[in-house]
Amino acid sequence: MTATDVLVERNRTWSTAQAPSDLSLRPRLQVAIVTCMDSRLDLFDVLGLAPGEAHVLRNAGGVVTDDVVRSLAISQRKLGTREVVLVHHTDCGMQTITDDGFRAELQADSGVSPSFAIETFTDLDEDVAQSVRRVRRSAFLLYPEAVRGFVHDVATHELREVDVPGRSGDRRARTLSPVRLAAS
Repeated sequence: MTATDVLVERNRTWSTAQAPSDLSLRPRLQVAIVTCMDSRLDLFDVLGLAPGEAHVLRNAGGVVTDDVVRSLAISQRKLGTREVVLVHHTDCGMQTITDDGFRAELQADSGVSPSFAIETFTDLDEDVAQSVRRVRRSAFLLYPEAVRGFVHDVATHELREVDVPGRSGDRRARTLSPVRLAAS
């Protein structure tokens, strides 16, 4: 049995016990979270999220790439999110490789140099800060100033906020009102 077969079987078991869903397409907390694909990170547990509360975008390193900006633009402009939370983490695999080394490996194995950036890093806080700055600079986001970056410690499970001075330039500053949560 493959890993995919195991997952499909688990879904069959799980889905038969579920009531029909009436969750909205729009996240209830009006927040999009960008994080790493690391299998140790369960943001629903780490942040106490429930289904339907947030968009969760994942990639290697949790970096803000052009595709992440595309997803955030759709999330804000079409699905009502207003805040962006970046969650990177300690002991990240992206700190164990180098851009040049991995690019060379891909080229040696495939004969083609990848067109995408690898985005490895050595300084975790600087990587979070770089991602915050990329969100703040984006012309495509409605709320570029409403971004905060954090480091999740995989050993202690605690979040630590990374202070990133500066603002987006406030070319389209918007006032955020508190999110109104329905009674659970």
